[in-house]
Amino acid sequence: MTTHAHHDAAAHATPGAHACCTQASNADTAAAVVPSGTVYTCPMHPQIRQIGPGHCPICGMALEPVLPSADVDDSDLHALARRFWISATLTLPVFLGAMGPHVLGWHLPAPWARFAAWTEALLGSVVVLWGGAAFFARGWRSLKPWSPNMYTLIALGTGVAWLYSAVAFAAPGFFPPTFRDTHGSVAVYFESAAVIVVLVLLGDFLELRARRRTGAALRALLGLAPKTARRIAPDGNEHDVPLTDVRVGDVLRVRPGEKVPTDGVVLDGTSHIDESMLTGEPMPVEKSTGDTLAGGTVNRDGALTMRALKVGGATLLAQIVALVAQAQRTKAPLQRVADKVAAWFVPAVVLVAVVAFVAWAAFGPDPKFTHALIAAVSVLIIACPCALGLATPISIMVASGRGAQAGVLFRDAAAIEALRDIDTLVVDKTGTLTEGRPALRTLHALGGFDEARALALAAALERPSEHPLARAIVAGAEERGVAIPKAEDFAAPTGRGVRGRIDGRAVALGNAKLMDEVGARLDATARERADTLRGEGATVMFLAIDGVPAALIAVADRIKPSTPEAIRRLHAAGLRIVMLTGDNATTAQAVARALGIDEVHADVSPVDKANAVARLKSEGRRVAMAGDGINDAPALAAADVGIAMGSGTDVAMESARVTLVKGDLTAILRARALSRSTVRNIHQNLFFAFVYNVIGVPIAAGALYPAFGIVLSPMIAALAMSLSSLSVVTNALRLRRVRL
Repeated sequence: MTTHAHHDAAAHATPGAHACCTQASNADTAAAVVPSGTVYTCPMHPQIRQIGPGHCPICGMALEPVLPSADVDDSDLHALARRFWISATLTLPVFLGAMGPHVLGWHLPAPWARFAAWTEALLGSVVVLWGGAAFFARGWRSLKPWSPNMYTLIALGTGVAWLYSAVAFAAPGFFPPTFRDTHGSVAVYFESAAVIVVLVLLGDFLELRARRRTGAALRALLGLAPKTARRIAPDGNEHDVPLTDVRVGDVLRVRPGEKVPTDGVVLDGTSHIDESMLTGEPMPVEKSTGDTLAGGTVNRDGALTMRALKVGGATLLAQIVALVAQAQRTKAPLQRVADKVAAWFVPAVVLVAVVAFVAWAAFGPDPKFTHALIAAVSVLIIACPCALGLATPISIMVASGRGAQAGVLFRDAAAIEALRDIDTLVVDKTGTLTEGRPALRTLHALGGFDEARALALAAALERPSEHPLARAIVAGAEERGVAIPKAEDFAAPTGRGVRGRIDGRAVALGNAKLMDEVGARLDATARERADTLRGEGATVMFLAIDGVPAALIAVADRIKPSTPEAIRRLHAAGLRIVMLTGDNATTAQAVARALGIDEVHADVSPVDKANAVARLKSEGRRVAMAGDGINDAPALAAADVGIAMGSGTDVAMESARVTLVKGDLTAILRARALSRSTVRNIHQNLFFAFVYNVIGVPIAAGALYPAFGIVLSPMIAALAMSLSSLSVVTNALRLRRVRL
């Protein structure tokens, strides 16, 4: 996937997006691990893109690489853990020294009390100014594009508490008597500011560690690719080479138990390939000469020789990873709810904090200013919109990875949400309901001719042709072990069939017009038999030898084995199935009858397909379109959700918002189940976030004090804020275990 980036992209970001919570990261370490030139983006604001690590100017979140790596870089996690433990160690004596007199009622003698006060001030300042340095930096940066976020509130809350404490400690004489407690001292809050910083660091650490698990599915996919490949040189020698050295056209050997190194085609050998990590299907697939292989799949038994057709970023595995990574960076429509709230949330919280401060200063108990400061800081800390910012993106990240494991690739978050409401499924016939490869269905000998001999002569005529029907007859003869003779004087009359001489005999294979031309008179029985086969969806050709009807041959595009059960289950799920196909009406109706399709439109062009989708949408239906060909691309783009079969063309996949890796309709059921679970999970997260703030902010402001005498400590507010974010991440991670 080609990525365009610019160092100054962040400077042009749109302000006013929602706030979010994240970790403190070690940018210098990350730069040393990630290759130079790597493009980074914000997980919550994908429009922010730059080369190299940094922080989002909108929300303060540490930027992440656009494309993930199989090697997990935990340097930022280790740095955050180290900062947390150092800060927690320094905060413990500060907390014990400050709370001891209040809890235990003991007071140190004057010299020791002064030493304890200095210790509290110094250690608390180190924790706030060093441990919370990232919070202040991000809070300040948020003011430049005027996009206040959680760090704005944290920096404001801890900064006010620390600055007030520093002045009160260094120059207590500046404060009037109303600021003093019963002992005549001006209260300081170094311990509150330090504990808040430690709790926010703890919350960030737990959140980052949990978020790392959201990328487990992608890393599992990336880990499928082997590090080396065994290349066969033109002289027959074999050597193991790094996978990065493999080029298109290289001949490779894949031994039993090894992973297929890259996408290619089997040149020699037969084996069973485990494709479960790409398709979600547990049964190994038999592969032999001419079959395609996907890099990263596992060769179970036989030895294979293959030719590399795609390498690097062009492989199916790389495209899957890029598609999932792209989906994880997009916003679902539900996110608009959080964005609208976030636009006024932080200013509203600051206003509430100011009102709480004024109310306590005017009407609260003595010392009034102290209680006012506690209430204001508690409101600022507890209202951090971390959980609100994470509610939707974290669920989308987990769902995208879970879908990749099940063989369902979402291009964007909107597709995950939209699929839940689909009530009509429009399908193409060839390649979607059927295998897309015509196959010999039956051969009926006429006039006492031998069936094997008739098939041999038909295959001999068709061997020079590249037409799909011709290839089906030749393949059918080869599967039956029929020896195919050589044809001479080959001719292909336009629109009628093929003619030639084989072993001195005149042979013709084609439609009824060609039979009339060579003088082969078809009786009523043969014509009725042909009509019956056509009614069943087959294409019928007649074979004549020396002007005498010898056989009728039926070729049909077989319905995929999984299609009947998929259609039954889709109907059971309440979906109306509509088939649009460019094939003739007879064949289309035959397939529709066999599968129980609700509505059929045959002989339609690509434009007709798109118009049919538009008509269904105008009737108020929520339409998904499943197809695999270039002719399906307009309809895929017109549908509410376009679904490309992974076995189809690149154009179809580019036009669709969902790709089924295996090209099996049953995957639509898995995708729909995942969509419903994801939307439900997002609703739960948004509920947690909103309810938390609706309840927490009034309590922090002191709403319970008049009736119950309860005042919320800033430290408890910080703990509640951290736990709210962790609850949202933990709830989203449940999607990894959802049954599809």
